[in-house]
Amino acid sequence: MNESFIGKKSSAAGGWGALKSCGKQLLQSGNPLSGARAMLKANQPNGFDCPGCAWGDPAHGSSFEFCENGVKAVSWEATEKRATPAFFEKHTVSELSRLSDYELELNGRLTHPMRYDAQSDKYLPVAWEDAFAEIGDILKSLDSPDQAEFYTSGRASNEAAYLYQLFVRLYGTNNFPDCSNMCHEASGVGLRQAIGVGKGTVLLEDFEKADAIFVLGQNPGTNHPRMLGDLRRASIRGANIVVFNPVRERGLEKFSDPQAKLEMLHGGSTDIASHYYQPLLGGDMAAVRGMSKAVFAAEDAAIASNSPPVLDHDFLSEHCADFVNYRAAVDATSWDEIEDQSGLSRHDIEQAAQVYISAERVICTWAMGITQHLHSVATIREISNFMFLRGNIGKPGAGLCPVRGHSNVQGDRTVGINEQPSDAFLDALEQEFGFTAPRKHGHNVLGAIGAMLDGSAKAFIGLGGNFARATPDSALVAKALKNLKLTVNIATKPNHSHLMPGEVSFILPCLGRTEIDLNSQGQSQVVSVEDSMSMVHGSAGINRPASPHLLSEVGIIAGIAEATVGTQTVSWAALADDYERIRSHIEATVPGFNDYNTRLRTPRGFHLRNTASHREWNTPSGKANFFAGALPSQTVHQKARTAQTSFALQTFRSHDQYNTTVYGLDDRYRGVYGERNVIFIHPDDLAALGAKSGDRVNVVGEYHDNVERIAADFRFVSYDIPRGSVAGYYPELNVLVPLGSSGDQSDTPTSKSVMVSFHTGTAA
Repeated sequence: MNESFIGKKSSAAGGWGALKSCGKQLLQSGNPLSGARAMLKANQPNGFDCPGCAWGDPAHGSSFEFCENGVKAVSWEATEKRATPAFFEKHTVSELSRLSDYELELNGRLTHPMRYDAQSDKYLPVAWEDAFAEIGDILKSLDSPDQAEFYTSGRASNEAAYLYQLFVRLYGTNNFPDCSNMCHEASGVGLRQAIGVGKGTVLLEDFEKADAIFVLGQNPGTNHPRMLGDLRRASIRGANIVVFNPVRERGLEKFSDPQAKLEMLHGGSTDIASHYYQPLLGGDMAAVRGMSKAVFAAEDAAIASNSPPVLDHDFLSEHCADFVNYRAAVDATSWDEIEDQSGLSRHDIEQAAQVYISAERVICTWAMGITQHLHSVATIREISNFMFLRGNIGKPGAGLCPVRGHSNVQGDRTVGINEQPSDAFLDALEQEFGFTAPRKHGHNVLGAIGAMLDGSAKAFIGLGGNFARATPDSALVAKALKNLKLTVNIATKPNHSHLMPGEVSFILPCLGRTEIDLNSQGQSQVVSVEDSMSMVHGSAGINRPASPHLLSEVGIIAGIAEATVGTQTVSWAALADDYERIRSHIEATVPGFNDYNTRLRTPRGFHLRNTASHREWNTPSGKANFFAGALPSQTVHQKARTAQTSFALQTFRSHDQYNTTVYGLDDRYRGVYGERNVIFIHPDDLAALGAKSGDRVNVVGEYHDNVERIAADFRFVSYDIPRGSVAGYYPELNVLVPLGSSGDQSDTPTSKSVMVSFHTGTAA
């Protein structure tokens, strides 16, 4: 059996491997000098915000505030390759559909607006004015505005997102399926219930003050590598870094900082995790509850020995509600239950709890390893409970830190991309613009897909992203999109969503984040974004646009809006010509944006005040709320174990990938090269299956809803992962994630809780 795709894993994240990868990406772009020049402006006060991730920028930043991911993202955007009308003339949609995600986007930047021609099965060029007019006519012809779905990717700026939501609400619907529905929705829901605000409470500078940092369900080495620099500095100064992750991830073990000259010169690295625990899939809530149980035991022992208390009683009495019920719930949860569900021993959990007890200032940070389960909201509530016990909210060096993926997924929500808008926000819009806003709640991602499938949705407009590949149940989503009367995709490169056209379909090419955006007076426009730490900062492109035919996202939205709702209420052209006018409207309707245009000019922007970080609780109780619910009756891992022939699957990114964009076919941190159809599995599970690394297998979804879900022709990779758990890359494995399985209260697809089995032997 050929195992050549399995190779040596990097000894540490970052290091010379990262520098080599950066050079490779710059060379592959065809314009390495331009790419290198652009990187010097990434995340700088007079430059552009890197589209790679939502990690924060330090107040005392250096001239090199970028990472390997950033270089990949910028090089991918700044490529010299072009997907021109000639490219589309050469290939039918059916032919392009056979390309992989990597092969398709490798064709380069879109240059002209294109309209699908069903007779030839090709995209043909179309004038902007004609595209806007036809889109507007179809939207106006629908029986109800609620028959249209308006998707937003987190790459959109605050200005584009605000204009988008204004247009759609003037049109008459709150149908805003958003990329956050598929990743951090549980964070927003859980944190609003716990602390009254759906965002993290820390600043980047808090990582410099924390005594301990708990990292749960998160892989910064691949997803947001700049975080590793902050974890490295914390480790060097003696902070404990406690990791809970089912998979052994290189970036959480060791990091070699490319900016640390001596470390690079000697080929050294810095240990990141002081403690590394591998819970079973879905077992994080049990692990956190176990730590709380250990904290309570330490408190009881302190009382018995007349020692200083372990709990922060002042914080609990002054700021918290329902503590007594939570303590009772923890006491009622047995260690046997905790150990069985978490997959960790009592000793390990008590060891991690002792780190927490010994630290005065603790940060807890997490990502999609926590948020994409059935019980994700309950897990985030449990994390909040744990942090309340010693008052680790609202003090320097401590707090809750969900880390978003896309660079402005948090900002889009802040400025109004929400299918369930607050009455206060809608009231503000009505007062500012003089119209009656729709009050009926709209569709999230799963609601939108359901409406497409049952025929109640007729149109889809995607502001960035790759909806078809980001969503679960790939085959059903493809069917849903092709059912539509109208599909419109605003994009920089061709992707598979464009190859699932409705009756009428448009690809509308936009400027990238790195490109200069000029208004009618020839002045460069600045957009703004919000990072995971609620910092809002400006972004201005520096590269020449890939094509003179491109429009900005704002310009495209304005064109569609004018053709659909007219100019009686809003002068769309005026807003598109001066983004400061859009920001003035944001200032008037969104709290926290006072003096927006002025403050945006300050180096590194400004912070949106977070009430919870000041111990002000915007909850019905007026306090931080404990959650006293029970552990899940059964996690995905426990269900798989009961079934005996099943496994618990999680999907994740490779190292050469960002969301659905695949930059290359290597995953050097996991030792996989030139291959993406892989399943990571414990060596003992491989032996039990009578298989070995490199063997081919079909992966079969086990959801029992009479829908056949098969990911064909995958290859096993022996890996350090708990027995009964397996993992592999999305979007290739999204075909196995059922639409019918979503998080309680969050409606997020359960991409980390998929039951699968394997058909070994000859793959289909």
